Amino acid sequence: MKYAYLLFDADDTLFDFPKASSRAFEAMCRAHDIPYTPEVYRLYHEINLELWAAFDRGEVSKEYVTLERYVRFFRALALDRDPAQCNRDYLAAMGEGVYPLPHAEAVCRELKARGHRMYIVTNAVASVQRSRLRGSVFASLFEAAFISEEAGAAKPSKAYFDYVRRQLPGMRSENTLVIGDSLATDIRGANNAGLPCCWFNPSGKPRQEGLRVDYEIRDLRELLEIA
Repeated sequence: MKYAYLLFDADDTLFDFPKASSRAFEAMCRAHDIPYTPEVYRLYHEINLELWAAFDRGEVSKEYVTLERYVRFFRALALDRDPAQCNRDYLAAMGEGVYPLPHAEAVCRELKARGHRMYIVTNAVASVQRSRLRGSVFASLFEAAFISEEAGAAKPSKAYFDYVRRQLPGMRSENTLVIGDSLATDIRGANNAGLPCCWFNPSGKPRQEGLRVDYEIRDLRELLEIA
């Protein structure tokens, strides 16, 4: 066993986030009499991505993102709805949306059987992520989830990974691997923390200059040969 500690990102690494998000958004639209079309969801998605990118850069808070996305969305559609209530309903629906990515469950079960200690490292909304984990096949496979709003710092900051290290005294640079799909948060975060990293890149995106990528995989099953 090369890496005793495996730190997995959740969304788009283990969970199918686009599927969960689109279904939760559709449920919210039905509840608030908002016309739902692919174009309407695309508008929301673009606004959401822009705001989360600002969060990743440390420019805004998570609370700002989750509310402001609906403020901007309703402004763009000239609709009079309660952004706070719509956000709460969306997050509640997201908490019920558990859709593992292909091979994620089987790979995690195999890694657990081999004796790896596995943890979630995520910037997601704590209430949503904990609800999804409780209702997922991963509940018995992961020992803990370290969520940014509870840590007081977020990926990719070194402070976030310092928080994780304090919770896991046995964790060291030589026995820990960070696995995630995001160059901006997972891979850069591992770089900042001096930890080995594995980039899950199923769509074959190009690498970014200045980032260390120790491993790159397109299928989660490849992780079994690395860890």
